[in-house]
Amino acid sequence: MNRPALLDFLAAQRAATSDMPFDDSALVFRVGGKIFAIIDVKEEPGSVSLKCDPAMSGDLRAAWPCIRPGWHLNKEHWNTIALDGTLPDEILEDLVRRSWELVASSLSRSAREKAGLAGLSGRK
Repeated sequence: MNRPALLDFLAAQRAATSDMPFDDSALVFRVGGKIFAIIDVKEEPGSVSLKCDPAMSGDLRAAWPCIRPGWHLNKEHWNTIALDGTLPDEILEDLVRRSWELVASSLSRSAREKAGLAGLSGRK
């Protein structure tokens, strides 16, 4: 998946917002104010960092050389994926959805309601 298509896919996640709080190359996608993706918008081919269930991280990194521990992030909970075309689109889309779900389900009830996610189950 190329970067423009990934940017569209990230923006299409339910209640997703984006900003650039760090610098002019790191576009951050949030749900309920919490980060679920960080994408490099300047470097080629670029990369995206996604939250990941720690139980899956090691297997993903072993199976796909383009998936590395999160760059400047908690390496247990984040993966950085090179957008070099080696990861099939379906897997990247699934990883984006899983990242969004991990973050959205961790929101408090009031944060979910504020983000328009009242029907989403999560922590109490």
